[in-house]
Amino acid sequence: MSSPSPTFNFYGNTVVRAAFVVALFGWGVGFYGPPVFLHAVVLRTGWSLPLVSAAVTCHFLFGAGVVVLLPRIHRRFGVAAATLVGAIVLAAGVLGWAAAVEPWQLFVAALLTGGGWVPLGAAGINAIVSPWFADRRPLALAKAYNGASVGGMVFSPLWAVLIERVGFPAAAMMVGLAMVVAVTSIATRELARTPLGEGQAADGVAPARASAPAGGPAAAAIVPALWRDRRFLTLAAAMSLGLFAQIGLIAQLFSLMAPGMGPRLAGGVMALATGCGMGGRLIMARWLRGRTDRRRAAAASYAVQAAGTLLLWVAGPEHLAFFLLGVVLFGLGIGNATSLPPLIAQAEFAPADVPRVVARSVALAQALYAFAPAVLAGLMVDGARAAPSWGSDNAAYFFVILALQALAAALMRSASTARR
Repeated sequence: MSSPSPTFNFYGNTVVRAAFVVALFGWGVGFYGPPVFLHAVVLRTGWSLPLVSAAVTCHFLFGAGVVVLLPRIHRRFGVAAATLVGAIVLAAGVLGWAAAVEPWQLFVAALLTGGGWVPLGAAGINAIVSPWFADRRPLALAKAYNGASVGGMVFSPLWAVLIERVGFPAAAMMVGLAMVVAVTSIATRELARTPLGEGQAADGVAPARASAPAGGPAAAAIVPALWRDRRFLTLAAAMSLGLFAQIGLIAQLFSLMAPGMGPRLAGGVMALATGCGMGGRLIMARWLRGRTDRRRAAAASYAVQAAGTLLLWVAGPEHLAFFLLGVVLFGLGIGNATSLPPLIAQAEFAPADVPRVVARSVALAQALYAFAPAVLAGLMVDGARAAPSWGSDNAAYFFVILALQALAAALMRSASTARR
């Protein structure tokens, strides 16, 4: 049952809007940026695709280590300070990608971008929004995480256009400066406030009527060892497999499409995929309002993505209508891959455990999917060349992605069945 409508100005709604902007820059630069950076660096330097893909792997792998520490960082320095420093480090790292003239410089830049985008990523957005919402958290997180989808819609084509027109260094400077200015404003105003400081309670319930936060088993004890908890293991495993497949496709999709479509059209197709991710996240949030089993919903999302991957594989860009349908189906699950696991954790764990469960699930998933760009590039026959192409030679690449998506769906479905 939904919480009553607030009778006062609930500041949590403002925090959701602020988190939307943070997510827009976080994903637009730290998540959807590296696939475009990969293409730009390969063209500028002539370095091999596996080498630059390894830098993308370094970006995500180092970020996984930072995610584990994020709850501790937030407790010590605060969400606002962590988010602001993350934006500054991320901006500096993108400049490093643009200016690298030696491979080691590229990997240093990858460390900066990998660590910097974490406070602006999935665990960071969850930490920003969760204190303000309990029963209404699915919709609140969906709205905030939609910033990630808009970030993909805006930045995938924007990066391509800016790099083409003004060059990678100037593009990195422009975007980095805009991000730091925007996040500075948000961190010093919206993120510096807390529900306690505002005299408010979760979901906008008037303080006099506020009760204990919802979002987990009320009587559940704090889990002492997540590594022995089946709920955590199945959640983290399904999230890891699904994101490995997703990142593996996203990281190479732009480079696969660009030779035939051109960078601008390829960027537009990437924007379409991320736009569908926003729609899929909102559809899922509405669906979950009816007390739908969240694991079954996640399984359905992975299944839809698998159908999209199959269409992309079979159709190819030459059958544009079916290809775009595949992009849409794949895109519908992009947002849910990151927004559903925190909601599953909220439903299955005690409130005190949720930040730890979310952070470690995200860290494990990111540690695995960090290898996706390099590992899956190795499955492409064209992987050693600077300009990979679409075709039957990449069948192994698409087969592995499809199999991982199906396995993630099956794992979520089996875990849901076991809980009943």
